[in-house]
Amino acid sequence: MLSFLLIEDESLFAKSVKRRLEREGHQAKIAENIGSGKKLLQSESPDILLLDVRLPDGNGLDLLAEIRADEHPLQSLPVIVMTAYGELEDAVSAMKFGASDYLKKPVDLDELMLTIDKVVSNHTIRRQLQYAEQRAQKTHQPVNLIGSSQQIMTIREQAKQLSELMDKNKDTTPVVLISGETGSGKGVLARYFHQISQRHDRPFVHVDCAALPEDSVEAELFGQENIALDDSLKARPGLIEVAEDGILFLDEIAELSLSTQTKLLNVIERRQLRRLGSTKEIPVNSQVIVSTNRDLHQLVSMGEFRADLYFRLNVVEIQLPPLRERQQDIAELAQFFIEQFAKRYSVEQPRLAYDAMRQMQQYDWPGNIRELENVLERAVMLCQQSVIEFSDLSLKSFATSADGEQTLSEIEKMTMDEVEKYLLENALSRSSGNVSRAARQLGLTRMAMRYRMEKYKL
Repeated sequence: MLSFLLIEDESLFAKSVKRRLEREGHQAKIAENIGSGKKLLQSESPDILLLDVRLPDGNGLDLLAEIRADEHPLQSLPVIVMTAYGELEDAVSAMKFGASDYLKKPVDLDELMLTIDKVVSNHTIRRQLQYAEQRAQKTHQPVNLIGSSQQIMTIREQAKQLSELMDKNKDTTPVVLISGETGSGKGVLARYFHQISQRHDRPFVHVDCAALPEDSVEAELFGQENIALDDSLKARPGLIEVAEDGILFLDEIAELSLSTQTKLLNVIERRQLRRLGSTKEIPVNSQVIVSTNRDLHQLVSMGEFRADLYFRLNVVEIQLPPLRERQQDIAELAQFFIEQFAKRYSVEQPRLAYDAMRQMQQYDWPGNIRELENVLERAVMLCQQSVIEFSDLSLKSFATSADGEQTLSEIEKMTMDEVEKYLLENALSRSSGNVSRAARQLGLTRMAMRYRMEKYKL
């Protein structure tokens, strides 16, 4: 449903247009001159303006020029100009002043509806492109899920299958939930979805829920109507709306308040949103991907996350493993980051010393891939030679005092059985006693893990 303002002094024609628009499910108001039209523009903030040229108190083209002026709150408002038959100069001037389209009088109402459809479509595309340009100033590089571990290969296959499903059923696809520790690559996986889908040429809107301003979260997400004459409250679309036909990525969704979660659930369920201060609903047609580094089920039990939203999100979940569980991927990731940073800082690409790589693969990486990236960026910038040694990585220690883990030097003094028992205990501790997860960390089957646990009486 759209809202229209028709500035037209021919009463019979104006009423016939209003009836047709309302029959099509829209809202419409009529102003008979420029003065009353300006007042309605300020108070109503319509979606489309239908503007006559010859009006009792002036020329409609002057109002069009005023609207298109810099800093005008309605500068991007679609305007369809109506000119008397044969007034070609008016039509040319209208397009120069920034009219979205024009129609010759007498206006055929069927032609008017077709023109409105075209203008709405063009306006939506233009708005998306402008948003994409503003949000993506840096060059977009191809996204790749780097690694050859079984975990990453499985995730790539899942992403491909889900992407194909989304492309075939754009109106009914479920939300994709990506879970994983901070820095494990949730944002990269979301962009990978966008890259391999048929929506790759449409917007990808990344919303960091934890960074949204507390006093304007809902306006940022859902948009707002012009509820006052204050420029700070002028009508504008929300982030959900500008993701139309593309992918909306809600990063760290658990950071949203319970009231915002309620409104978000309504948007996901009904695929409709209502801007703040508005009574009309706007269709939403974007693929929604959400991520979290927290246990949503536990948050539900604590009353910090809505159960109904959790059940709606927990249909398709992809769990990204932490870097410590995919240590065989560290070499590929390290090489990728070294090449990237050497190119960025225009320095000779250093190679990674074998000992540095060996010790990196034994490090726990509490900050996951993000920590690895930061460590290697610093190493490439400060490396004095053509080889990155372990000392260049500035890793504090292999010990984690809170967990009581052993240092590398202490491990080297252990017997084979002692090392095996230590690894089992460490994996069980990191997985909170989950045997299956601990087995995956160590590359063992559940049966093999059970056998070793019995062997060492764990």
